[in-house]
Formats: sequence, C-alpha cells, structure tokens
Amino acid sequence: MNDTRKRRPTLQDIANLTGVTKMTVSRYLRDPQAVAEGTRERIAAAVEEQGYIPNRAPDILSNATSRAIGILIPSLSNQVFSAVVHGIESVTRPAGYQTLLAHYGYSPEREEEQVASLLSYHVDGLILSDSQHTERTRKMIATAGIPVVETMDLPQAPIDMVVGMDHRAAARAMVTEMLRRGRRKVVYLGARLDVRTQLRMEGYYQAMTDVGLTGQHLLTEQSSSFTLGGQLLDQALVRYPDLDGLFCTNDDLAVGALLQCQAKWIPVPQQIAIAGCNALDIGHAMTPKLASIATPREAIGREAATMLLARLSGQPLPDTRKDIGFSLYEGESLS
Repeated sequence: MNDTRKRRPTLQDIANLTGVTKMTVSRYLRDPQAVAEGTRERIAAAVEEQGYIPNRAPDILSNATSRAIGILIPSLSNQVFSAVVHGIESVTRPAGYQTLLAHYGYSPEREEEQVASLLSYHVDGLILSDSQHTERTRKMIATAGIPVVETMDLPQAPIDMVVGMDHRAAARAMVTEMLRRGRRKVVYLGARLDVRTQLRMEGYYQAMTDVGLTGQHLLTEQSSSFTLGGQLLDQALVRYPDLDGLFCTNDDLAVGALLQCQAKWIPVPQQIAIAGCNALDIGHAMTPKLASIATPREAIGREAATMLLARLSGQPLPDTRKDIGFSLYEGESLS
C-alpha cells in the first residue's frame, strides 16, 4: 500500500526558508522573545506558511524542559473550571508554554493516575484544583521536584504555592446577609461533598450560630445539576416545611431550586429566599436574578500561572499564598 501522507515540514525546512540556523529556529519555538524581532517575524511567517508542527519527543526523551504546564481539573463540564483554565492560558500562552489538561472527576485516586501521566511527559509545573491528595500523589510530586500551585482553596499546609479564596468566610457572609434581611429558617443544600461544599457548610453553620439559630442541611453525593436542585427543594419542603431561605453550595442547585419554586407557584423571594455560589451567567438570566457568591475564577487562574512561571524563571516570590477574595452578588432572589 502506498503511503500518501504529506511530508511534514522539518526544523531544517524552516531554517532554510528564513536563512537562520536550526538552533535559532529551536530557540524561537521555545521562547519567541529570545530572538531578534526581525528574525522572529521571519520565522513566524515561515512556520505559518509551512504549517510546521513542533516535535516535542526529543525534549521528552532527553529530559529537557517541555515548555508545558500540567493542569488538573475535577470536571470538564463545570463552568467554574473552564474559567480557571482560561485565566491560566491567558498567561501561559504569551509566555510560550503549552498546557496539558487532565480530568479526574473529583476522585483523589483518579487524580493520582492523572498526575503520574502528566509527570511522564516531563511537564515543567503543575496547577491543581484541589488541596486533598493521596500520599502517592504527594510523593510523586516531591520526587519530580517541579513547582506546583494548588488553586481554589486555601489549605493550611500547601504542597508548594497556593492561590484561592476562603469558601468558609464567603458562605458565612452570604448567609449573614440573608439573616440580616429577616430570614430565620435558612437551610443549606449541598452536593458531591467535595472540600468546597464542606467548607461552605461550615460557613453556613457559623453564620447561623452567630445569631443563636440552629442550622439545617440536606446533603447528597450526587453531582450537582438543575434537576438535583429541584429534587432537593422538594425534600427540604417535606423535612422543613417552614423554611424561608435556601443557601446552595453552587448555582446549579440554586437555579434548580428556583425553577422548582416557580413550578410550584412558590414566590421567590417573598416566601423563600435563594442564594448560590459562583455567580454563573445563568443566574443573571433568571427572573428573579439569582443572588450568589462571585468567585474570581479567571483571576485565580491568572495568578496561579503567573506564580508558576515566576518560579520557573527563578524570580523571587515574596508571597506563595494568595487569597484572591470574593464578593456577594445580591440578586433579586435575596430581597
């Protein structure tokens, strides 16, 4: 059988077209700013014209730096993490770094497998989305000796660097606002039971305790969805028929609860106030608009990537722990 595949342009082809050495082309591919502007423009034009695809295999086989950053996220469908990745790549791309994305479905054991896979490609650094890891994951990262940034949370003993927000304080602030507006029987709805759900529940209970009230909650290990939010509302109404507020661990549950209230002709916020977390776009499109905790997801991604690249370039980092903060979006579902 004849092989009809088109010959791929080589590094030498680009060098011949631009009148520079292969070493110069290679240097450009690793870091465009490392070559003179005129040369950079010629090489860029030749790469574009020829459709050149860099071959990373020699770097990997020689244990050279890969110019790649590994990113671990727990969910591919969750808008929260797509925003984080967008923030990361807004920093890594201009710096000439590629990103390798791995998904682990909130499972520490699956994260362990994905970390092993990324490290096998000799990534220069890792950005993680959780702060709870298996012992083997920690050992592999220690052995690799590469910089690591944990994101989203603020663990007391991070592996290396950390960028995130205080989910406990954010939940406490939102529930405190609900109580300030006169709610007294607020119920917490949580799903999946990951670290952030647990931290938000702690913040909820702190706010209730602050004013001498007893908190109530409904939890499930199921994945968050609008449908689940509606189901949890139905369960909450049966268990706590006099509830006058719902604080949900995320906007998926909150939107589902709000829609179910409307289906049952339960006025929001007149009878039940509802608040969520993450301030997703769908919440702004609801009527009434959903109150939510605005989490700085892109900012977390940008700061994580900035810290990682600074470490890789040998720059001093006066602070390896960054609290990005949060704000409350006091939508109409809260009034």
